[in-house]
Amino acid sequence: MELGIDSFAARMSGNNEWAANDAEAMAELLERMVEADRVGLDYFGIGEHHRKGFLDAAPTVILAAAAAQTKKIRLGSAVTVLSAADPVRVFQQHATLDLISNGRAEMVAGRGSFIDAYPLFGLNLEEYDEIFIEKLDLLLKIRDQEFITWSGRYRPALRNQPVYPRPHQDKLPVWLGVGGTPASFVRAGTLGLPLMVAVIGGETHRFRPLVDLYREAGIKAGHPASQLKVGLHSLGYVAKTHEEAINGFYPGYAASMTRIGMERGWPPMTRGRFDAQMGSGGALLVGSVEGVAEKIIRHAEALGGIDRLTFQLDTAELPHEKLLETIGLLGEELKPLIQS
Repeated sequence: MELGIDSFAARMSGNNEWAANDAEAMAELLERMVEADRVGLDYFGIGEHHRKGFLDAAPTVILAAAAAQTKKIRLGSAVTVLSAADPVRVFQQHATLDLISNGRAEMVAGRGSFIDAYPLFGLNLEEYDEIFIEKLDLLLKIRDQEFITWSGRYRPALRNQPVYPRPHQDKLPVWLGVGGTPASFVRAGTLGLPLMVAVIGGETHRFRPLVDLYREAGIKAGHPASQLKVGLHSLGYVAKTHEEAINGFYPGYAASMTRIGMERGWPPMTRGRFDAQMGSGGALLVGSVEGVAEKIIRHAEALGGIDRLTFQLDTAELPHEKLLETIGLLGEELKPLIQS
């Protein structure tokens, strides 16, 4: 199982004494990416948001900066909001990243968890599914073919048009990022794309029927089982002791989830709801190295096996120094436990 980190380049809110300005926050993010490479983590993903408090509106720029400072870690998106972008430009940007990183670029294509990109780029939110399906089709054709002939509703047609640059890798890895929609799991399987499942609440084992749908659709479409990879994106934080992790994570997590909940109609985050997520089947991966490693193994077994797990560390607005400590623990202590 590969182990990595996803970041939304979330700028500290200003509610804490360690709040950074935008330039400092970006420098610290790059330092964390370099540290993740140093300690042997497998992947670092940068999300895409178009709202206050997030610095990841241009994720491939951040990834390219990290590529120039790292050696082994794979670098990609988490996720690329494909509906709001031109697939030609998305491919060109990631192909360029692949050249800069000498073949370490990947992409997780998805719709994103916020809708801010739709009004910003003049898109009709009611057509988001149709837009995404069409743009994913074009993206995959560009990845697989140098010369493209294609037509659709949401972008001008291409007539035997070459797309450059081509990436260093023969086939740029494209994962499909999904939430809880069965059709998305089936789509990923039918296309033979690796699957990245975002589980930010509830109990992870409840996603097993959806993961089974993915695998069944992939086999039915003729893809080898080895191609049907499953990744798990979870909120988490690791510290030297369970108590230290809980005490450090909960205040910022509760504030963040309550703030998001006000937009989406969720109830405020309480300690009782948090404790439920901390149970053996709950989605949160927060605790000591040993405790979190045991929980990851349980999650992997519950889903019939996973190929990659990525921690989303931004949610609790922890200070940079604590995040660096966590990255060290993930690479040097936790990764050997889940791969033994």
